[in-house]
Amino acid sequence: MASFSQFGNDLYTGKRSFDIVGKRKIWYSIALVMVILAIALPFTRGGFQFGIEFRGGSEFQVAGLSAPLDTGIAEQTVAAVTSDGAPRISTVGDTAIRVQTSQLTNTDSTSLQAALATAYDVPLEQVSASFIGATWGQDITAQALRGLVVFLVLAGIVMALYFRTWKMSAAAMVALLHDLVITAGVYGVLGFEVTPAAVIGLLTILGYSLYDTVVVFDKVRENTSEDGAGSRRTFAESVNLAVNQTLVRSINTSVVALLPVASILFIGSVLLGAGTLRDISLALFIGILIGTYSTIFIASPLYAQLRERDDVIKKQTKKTLAAREASLLV
Repeated sequence: MASFSQFGNDLYTGKRSFDIVGKRKIWYSIALVMVILAIALPFTRGGFQFGIEFRGGSEFQVAGLSAPLDTGIAEQTVAAVTSDGAPRISTVGDTAIRVQTSQLTNTDSTSLQAALATAYDVPLEQVSASFIGATWGQDITAQALRGLVVFLVLAGIVMALYFRTWKMSAAAMVALLHDLVITAGVYGVLGFEVTPAAVIGLLTILGYSLYDTVVVFDKVRENTSEDGAGSRRTFAESVNLAVNQTLVRSINTSVVALLPVASILFIGSVLLGAGTLRDISLALFIGILIGTYSTIFIASPLYAQLRERDDVIKKQTKKTLAAREASLLV
């Protein structure tokens, strides 16, 4: 523990440093590969699997069953009652089975409900039936997208006002979009359904990623504001120092956040079979990991790159490097 504390202290004082900003092309390349895979791979599995809340349809849940649960019975029952060729059947914990189909008529819905009760030998009251209209699902999709766009726009405006530069805001927004695409891609690759709970988790991790970025950018602003005419550091070096100074904090925060989320993910998906807990915690788990990466390796290097094009920064960097060379010659 003492050695880790010393490691963090060395990073803060600059005694030890990782050249994160200087090697930004490597981090950009890694991020680009992950984004391309996140976009392409889900379509090799047939695209994203949207939950019934988004696509609409009928849902039945058979409760009070004994393990092991046989989903094959539900599949055969659906095939015998309706022409829906691709029902989605899943288990809910150890005592229930969920069956989702395309939207059925009232007659077909009643028939399938009774058939499921007969097939699983349970009272009709233990088979619940509900449906979600396609129009409602489309409204939910539109609201989710609208909420995401509003969040990104407002977050960008607030950051630009807070840091008094649009370049920090732009770098943070690129990092957020990176987190969004990769998290959504993992959902598509793993074949998990995109549900309202997943969308809530997604918006939550965007907030977490933004918070982490703001903390690092605060340190960046503090370091760069100290760079006067006689500074021994270039602008990029000041940004790199800020990233190193907050590196241990970012890692510690991520680990502390990941531990309870991982517990919820395990309990919710494995022990309880609770789909809502799984969806939220999975989005949080992926997002926290990706958000930590983007804050350190995307947002900060990109901001340094954007500012290095300013004439003032160019002159300051040139003067600092010239003074450094002169001191070596003495």
